[in-house]
Amino acid sequence: MTANERYLTWLSDSCLDENTRKELEGIKDDAKQIEDRFYKDLEFGTGGLRGVLGAGTNRMNIYTVRRAAAGLAEQLLEECPDAKEKGVAIAHDSRILSREFAVDSALVMAEKGIPAYLFDELRPTPELSFAIKHLGCVAGIVVTASHNPAQYNGFKAYGRDGGQITPNTADQVLARMAQIDPIRVSLMDEKEAKEKGLLKIIGSEVDNAYIDHVLSLRPDPDLLTRTGVKLKIVYTPLHGAGNKLVRAALKRAGYEDVTVVKEQEAPDGNFPTVASPNPENSEAFEIAIKYADEIEADVIVGTDPDSDRMGMMLKKDGKWIPVSGNQAGCLMLEYILAAKKPAPGSGAYAVTTIVSTRLVDAIAKKYGAEIKRVLTGFKFIGEVIDNQEKAGNNGFLLGFEESYGYLTGGYIRDKDAVIASLLACELAAYFKSQGKSLFDALEAMYKEYGYAAEKTISVTMPGVDGMAKREKVTADLRACPPSEIGGRKVLEALDFKQGGVMGLPKADVLLYKLENDAWVCVRPSGTEPKLKIYAGVLEDSAEKASEQVQLLSKAAAAFGN
Repeated sequence: MTANERYLTWLSDSCLDENTRKELEGIKDDAKQIEDRFYKDLEFGTGGLRGVLGAGTNRMNIYTVRRAAAGLAEQLLEECPDAKEKGVAIAHDSRILSREFAVDSALVMAEKGIPAYLFDELRPTPELSFAIKHLGCVAGIVVTASHNPAQYNGFKAYGRDGGQITPNTADQVLARMAQIDPIRVSLMDEKEAKEKGLLKIIGSEVDNAYIDHVLSLRPDPDLLTRTGVKLKIVYTPLHGAGNKLVRAALKRAGYEDVTVVKEQEAPDGNFPTVASPNPENSEAFEIAIKYADEIEADVIVGTDPDSDRMGMMLKKDGKWIPVSGNQAGCLMLEYILAAKKPAPGSGAYAVTTIVSTRLVDAIAKKYGAEIKRVLTGFKFIGEVIDNQEKAGNNGFLLGFEESYGYLTGGYIRDKDAVIASLLACELAAYFKSQGKSLFDALEAMYKEYGYAAEKTISVTMPGVDGMAKREKVTADLRACPPSEIGGRKVLEALDFKQGGVMGLPKADVLLYKLENDAWVCVRPSGTEPKLKIYAGVLEDSAEKASEQVQLLSKAAAAFGN
């Protein structure tokens, strides 16, 4: 069926709601819009189902969400004999239509006879991961588009282990979705679902258990009382779900001087104070910096809309500068290793991705720990933790991505900005108790292990043409592999599409190992219409590392032109 045929099928369906009908009638003369909205169905990527809000099969709307929930429900009924007994946990963030999508998902589950445990209001994504195991559910759903701009929303599915569903399970759900008419998915009436015990509203009881768990993960829980250090923190939830839980965790941990950015405190899916609610972008901290300067703060912490990503800023020479995901991951890992001092042969390990800094390898080696690398997507980090636990190894220390996702403990199986916020503040408090700043700690780390620098470039390629262009870039690189990038010889070219490379699954990813410990990676994004290009170097000075990573990333970016 062509995009136009799909469009006409939707428009002629008597069950279509009037608002969607009016939206579609408004594009009847716009062939490009019709093509973009209907040329395909949204697909599960590294972060689940995610897309721009609007009418169409390639958009996020009530029909896309209901279809996804129905496909997941059918899959659960087949593979989980206890699905109707154990149920599914459901959460959502502050985005436009997130509550509506979450309620619809719950009522689809109820109609299938699967109990739904729905949070009473928005909650962090990692709390959903926690709730699945805490409540003994067979699966979970969170409605979010993470750090994407306001026009996006998404649907993420989780297994009973609290981790995102695997690519194999996602493929099976998608196959079931293909057989479901999205406009005719049945929902149980909300009142009836509650009366039958198929819709259960959850709240503070899960919050309290979650915060207890978060607090148990502190490397040095007695730090504040032992040292008497007083830390000044500025925190911004960026209009998202982190506000109540991050503040509760910090308060219970003993951090009394926490200033919240009032302009960004209330949940708001339009994210009115930022161009993008992404703590990876230092622009998102502009208002927080004003607060920090006024109170002479020690650290700034920010979380994204669903509070699974955390960004922090430190002060250097009187100015606030961002701590990259790689830098924060390295600081956290060394701090945890120094606190835990794992014994030789204990199985201590950390997990990160193939596009994260190589500096962690040197840190882990010093303390006798192992670094395990996976493809991008925190679901793969969760899989490693799960497999290691099943093999009898409980030595997990830290999981992190360069894209500002961190996890300790291993009970939760997704990146957790509540845990990460607490870790960031403990780092700042520890170094302040030593008479040092976070910048001092970062500089000391580089002096010991080498000056690493990394850079990520995202080339936006939207629409049908963009998808074709992204695929062509990687196809051309495979057909004609580069012998050098940015003046550095390619020592090894790894093509993950071949399968089995580094023991990892097949993926449309190319990794180039270059001379002098440099590297470049190219991959299409699994959640956004972008080509992602990564570059990293290791040099003997900060200036040289900064200069060389700029040169290398600029040369690599030419692949996307």
